[in-house]
Amino acid sequence: METPNVQCSLISCTQKIVIYETKARYFIVGSNNTETKFRVLKIDRMEARELVIIDDKVEYSRKEIRELLMRIDVGNRPRLLQKGPVGLKRTVSAFGIVGFVRFLEGYYMVLITKRRRVALIGPHTIYKIEDTSLVYIPNDMVRYSHPDEQRYLKMFQNVDLSSNFYFSYSYDVTRTLQYNLMPCKLSNGLCPNEAKASEAEFWRTEGVQDEFIHDSIHSEADIEDASCAIQNPLESEEGGVHAEPKLPSSSSSPNLVNGIGDKNDCKATNGQNLPNAEPNVSDTKITEADVCGIRIEPYWKFVWNENMLKKVYNEIQSDWILVIVHGFIGQSNINVFGRSIYLTLIARRSNLFAGTRFLKRGANTKGGVANEVETEQIVHDASLSSFGKIRFTSFVQLRGSIPLHWSQDVNKMVPKPPIALDQSDPYGFVAGQHLNQVLRRYGTPIIILDLVKKREKKRHESIISEELVNVVHYLNQFLPVEHNIKYIGFDMARVNKTKNTNVLFRLAEIAEYCLRRTSFFQSHPTFFCRELRPNSKCRGLLASSSETFKRQCGVVRTNCVDCLDRTNTAQFAIGKAALAMQLHALGIIDCPVLDFDSDCVRMLEDLYEDQGDTLALQYGGSHLVHRIKSYRKVAPRTSSARDIMQTLSRYYSNAFSDSDKQQAINLFLGIFEPYEGSLNIWELSTDFYLHNDITLKGPRTRTRRYTQWWELPVVRSLPFAYEEESKGLEGHTIVLKTTAHDERVDAFWEYYKPYELTTLDEQYCFNMPNSIRDFMPKSASNFSPFSPRVGRRKEEYGTSVPEANPNVSGKDSTSSTTSTGSEEGTTSDSDKTDIEGDIRSAVENTAVTGDGSRHELFSLKKLFATMKETYGVEIKNPNEGSMHLYRNFASIGELAAQASVTEAKASDIGSSNLIITRVVTSADSSRAVQPPTVSRAAVDIYQQYVSRGKLGAGPPTKSDLSAYQRYVASAYQ
Repeated sequence: METPNVQCSLISCTQKIVIYETKARYFIVGSNNTETKFRVLKIDRMEARELVIIDDKVEYSRKEIRELLMRIDVGNRPRLLQKGPVGLKRTVSAFGIVGFVRFLEGYYMVLITKRRRVALIGPHTIYKIEDTSLVYIPNDMVRYSHPDEQRYLKMFQNVDLSSNFYFSYSYDVTRTLQYNLMPCKLSNGLCPNEAKASEAEFWRTEGVQDEFIHDSIHSEADIEDASCAIQNPLESEEGGVHAEPKLPSSSSSPNLVNGIGDKNDCKATNGQNLPNAEPNVSDTKITEADVCGIRIEPYWKFVWNENMLKKVYNEIQSDWILVIVHGFIGQSNINVFGRSIYLTLIARRSNLFAGTRFLKRGANTKGGVANEVETEQIVHDASLSSFGKIRFTSFVQLRGSIPLHWSQDVNKMVPKPPIALDQSDPYGFVAGQHLNQVLRRYGTPIIILDLVKKREKKRHESIISEELVNVVHYLNQFLPVEHNIKYIGFDMARVNKTKNTNVLFRLAEIAEYCLRRTSFFQSHPTFFCRELRPNSKCRGLLASSSETFKRQCGVVRTNCVDCLDRTNTAQFAIGKAALAMQLHALGIIDCPVLDFDSDCVRMLEDLYEDQGDTLALQYGGSHLVHRIKSYRKVAPRTSSARDIMQTLSRYYSNAFSDSDKQQAINLFLGIFEPYEGSLNIWELSTDFYLHNDITLKGPRTRTRRYTQWWELPVVRSLPFAYEEESKGLEGHTIVLKTTAHDERVDAFWEYYKPYELTTLDEQYCFNMPNSIRDFMPKSASNFSPFSPRVGRRKEEYGTSVPEANPNVSGKDSTSSTTSTGSEEGTTSDSDKTDIEGDIRSAVENTAVTGDGSRHELFSLKKLFATMKETYGVEIKNPNEGSMHLYRNFASIGELAAQASVTEAKASDIGSSNLIITRVVTSADSSRAVQPPTVSRAAVDIYQQYVSRGKLGAGPPTKSDLSAYQRYVASAYQ
């Protein structure tokens, strides 16, 4: 349950939908999960080409909605002897509206009919679309027919909405966790932007109680079908009316004062009009007793149904709006001795310059790059369900094609079409546009990890790599030095082919460098024990921290040519290092180091493998060819045959089906909009002008100089992200002032669903991949998910085979001094490292063997921990006061020793007239101890004590006997 006096995410109250049909209209009835609050949309079916949708902005109770639908049903029944449809007919049930789309005829309505839970971010649930339904809106009587309509419809359906599309009613999946947890800037307790009050909605609560029907109990399986899970509000009340118990008065319905539409359209919850309702400033101020529910405008770059929402976004109430993202979402449970730690991976695909492998390369004129994916790795403690109390950590990475105008000629039937730079861009305009967007969203530093080949017999990938280096150097001239873009070049393919080297070891060095500069997000303060005894690997994290949380500043942007195989492995290596830091920050592990063969890393590897396969299918048409195990060199021998099949599958898809797939994506995203009388999409020779619309508008009109490729507000907010610093000040923001127990802000109703009858087997938490059930060996004796299950493998060492007899320098005494293989044959001895760019200085302390592999130099500092790391106390030189006390103590000891020597000499001489100065201090030392003098009486007592122990008590002494006689005489006389 959310605590008061905080900002929290606003939960949509329209989660169940029933579509009713009459001859002239569609009535869309939406309700909350408890089916106590209802809203209605009315769509006109008599318009053949236009979308006429009406939202009365009225919130109905169950009784009111039943009466309304019955009146509509009675009013639409045919008269006596009149043919036609019978009254109001229920058409379909759904869980949400994806949007509305039109081709050459009328509009279609896209509905979500099946959903499945795939992740839990605290109390918030993320769903995957499992099935959809397409409903044609115009009536058959007014339908306009076009011969190309069915072809466009089939092309639109080629984008399978049941394949990796996700949504949530309460969590903004288009934004990062760090952004969602950042406080919204509400000025003076009012709306985020008082100057734009017409762009915000203000809700205030009234003393109206909601009603609850206890027969609204449904059992949801893992995959929910709307036709089974949603009841019909138009049920007959005959046979008895169910009691409707009241919810607590704190969950009251608000009066809605909508600043978007017409003021006269504002209604109260009981269906009565509010004439000339004005936003009352005094009513909208946030007081200490209120909870502020916030809903920020989504980040449209990752919204894939933006085109289908643009006709209704500003026309209907915000609860009807449901944004979907495309990519991958996976979650696993790291079970740490019964404590659940959820590991979540979210990959968001950009809708800018989206497409298929060979048809979308580089960037367009707006800065959108091909195959751009934002990957967020979230680790949180699932033992709590309150979003404000859970300890969250997250780390964000980015992948995307190299931001240049380049392409590959697909007309030539060759496995690797030649790469060509299509346009000259001497001022880095396209790259500047793209990097400005990255600065705006993530801040600095931006670290570009370039994995393309550097040295080739015939220049292929190195063409774009060299151009990227030149562009980065050029753009850095106009940025402050502390915010310069970092470039790291790593020829991953060449290193993988070199003997006695390991790619994962090199990537681990890069990952450590990147994490030290970008850090990661942490929603809670650093533990005191971590501050008292910080780990050496966590030192130097260049993160912005406050008393309550720590932020990630900047991002690692990884790219190769396709941004698939090599990029996925590199992101896994960085994600592994980040996972160790995240678990360490949560207090789960003492040292931020994870073994490759532990259950935890295997779970992470599976998530990244699934992400790579999913993104490869979406962009390249096949699964990953070179998997993470291939670069680890632990893949089975049968993987070679599988890699060949995947290569052939990818080649076939690129050659024969990518064109149709690209046309479907252009139509789905609204990049191409069909019009009667214009060319059809399949008649266009290229879609270059669709994605680069600036070329159709004549000369470019620039608002900034070429030397100012960044936006001024963005640079002023660095190193922080401008979007986070201006949260709530830009765009459409909804503010809800209510109490903490309102179901629109109380995540208790969203997470626990007390209105449903469920079983343990149907709970997502129970069916989630678990480290003990799914990854731990059956014969394991150590139940920790961080313990290695087999011997340490080569990733823990610098070479592909562990060294048998390492000497003090870290080199094998039998290692060869001959340089071996790369793509060009042999490598030069002058090559000190395979890592280029700004990271070179960070790896200067590594030794390079003759075979090209690098080993860390071992020393006592690396083998043994320091006093500070072990005991929390660092050895320092004593101050002057301590030294003065020590000198006095030493002088007392010297005087005592001299006095004892003087006394011994005097006794030898036998001079009775010599006066010897004695000191109280004993002459004992650590080398010799003088035994003490024992009196004869003490010796006799000790001997008697020993004899009594051996022989028992002896005869009493005369004194003891006389004492006994006196005692008897006094007692009995």
